[in-house]
Formats: sequence, C-alpha cells, structure tokens
Amino acid sequence: MARKKEMCSSENHEPGAGIVLMKLEELHSFEGHPFKVERNQELFELRCSIEKEGVLVPLLVRKNPHGDGYEIIAGHRRKEAALWAGLTEVPVIIRELDDDQSVIAMVDSNLQREKILPSEKAFAYKMRLEAMKHQGRAEADTSDPLEAKCKTELVNVSELEAELQKLGKVKIQKKGGAEGKRSNEQLASMVGESVTQIKRYIRLTHLIPKILDMVDKEILAIRSAVEISFLSEEEQYELHAVMELEQSIPNISQANRLKRMSQQKCLDMCKRSATDVR
Repeated sequence: MARKKEMCSSENHEPGAGIVLMKLEELHSFEGHPFKVERNQELFELRCSIEKEGVLVPLLVRKNPHGDGYEIIAGHRRKEAALWAGLTEVPVIIRELDDDQSVIAMVDSNLQREKILPSEKAFAYKMRLEAMKHQGRAEADTSDPLEAKCKTELVNVSELEAELQKLGKVKIQKKGGAEGKRSNEQLASMVGESVTQIKRYIRLTHLIPKILDMVDKEILAIRSAVEISFLSEEEQYELHAVMELEQSIPNISQANRLKRMSQQKCLDMCKRSATDVR
C-alpha cells in the first residue's frame, strides 16, 4: 500500500503522466454513460474492499471536453464506492482520447461485467457502433505502450493489468479493413452476439423509459419490446397505461399486431379493450 501511494503521488495531471491521485470532485461522469451505478450489494462489497485495500485499479480519465475537471472513461463504480467509503481522492490514469476512442474504451470496460441490463446493452451497443462508424474501424488493437509502464509501476496489482487489457485501446484504421466486415458485424463478433440481436438491442433505445424498465425487470420480453418500439411515444405511453390497468403484457404476435396497426395509423389504445393487449 505504501508503495502504491508513493507511485500515485505525482502532481502532474497531464496525459502520459502515469498514475496520479485526483480529488473526487474533479471527476465527472462520462456524458451519456449508459451503465447504471447504484448503491446495491455489489457496490457495497466494492466499498468494503476499498476501505480495506484502497482503490487497486486506477480510473481511466481524460480532460473534460465539456468543462472543468476530468471525464471518467472507466471507473464510475469505483468512484462511487470510493465516495461511499469516505475517500476524497483516487488513483487515475489520464489519457488523451477523442470522443470516439473514449466511447469505445468506456463501453468495452463495462461490457466485461457479469450482469448487464438490456437497457445498458441497448445504449452501449448504439454508442459503440456509432463510434466505430465514425472512425471506420475494422478491428481492435490491444497494444498500448501505457500498459507496459503500468505493469512496471504496479507489478503486484493484477487487476490493473486485466483492466488495461479490457479497455478499448483501439488503433484507428481506414475504412475497408483487412477483414472487410461491416461495423455491425465487427461489433457482433466482439461482444459475442449475432448481428440480428445487436439490432434488436439497439432498437430498444426507441422505447419510453417506463417500458424499457419493464424489459430490464424481465416483465416484458425483448422480442415483444422490439415490436413495441415502433409505436410512437404517445402510443407507447397509452399502451403502458393499459398494461398497468389491465395487468396484461402483450406477447410477440400481439406486439407485432400493435406495430402494424401503428404503421397503418389505425391504433387507438383509448378505444381498445384489455383483451386487445393481452
């Protein structure tokens, strides 16, 4: 612990400065961060670990492009747990990344988690795919000179090495890479999902929050939710009200029927009975 604190005592808050200590008040959440940070049992266990051992894996940050301080790319849960534990500063690694590189690193670091909600996947996949299209990426390159430096500084902290390997250390390539894959195909390969499933998840971003929450709680099936996502916002709010009133959840065929009626401009939830939703 003493050695770690010594290695993190630098006041140089510039990219490439290695691991430095930074006040929590200087750290801001990533804009549009799609992953929920809640004070649940899992975060409580992380808090207990931090109280005992400190923050072993530095946060990855960049200078905040939207104002003062620094923007967290990876480590939102560590920051919250550290705050909960009463810490005022945490170790960070500052990197100089553009918006697309930051999105990819942020998403990749969170997709390593064991449990990810459908809503989190939906917005994360959408953000990553858009970033990949912007940069014309074909594949990720896990080489990074910073990793070797961090291994030297904290040779006993295997968590740091694993974290750095998981982050989106991406080499920007020109369009039409060696594998010739489209962005959605490349993303599907990276996350272990089919292209169709990637599209389904991204489609969930068109749902109103109340219905998306039903998907997260496994009340509404993803396939049914995808069909419902084609309804207008007003129609979705009306449908949600009917579902709550009648305690009824549409299956895939019923949701598809609602979608077709919406597209034909003949869906009026206020005039439909509960049996039309069930």
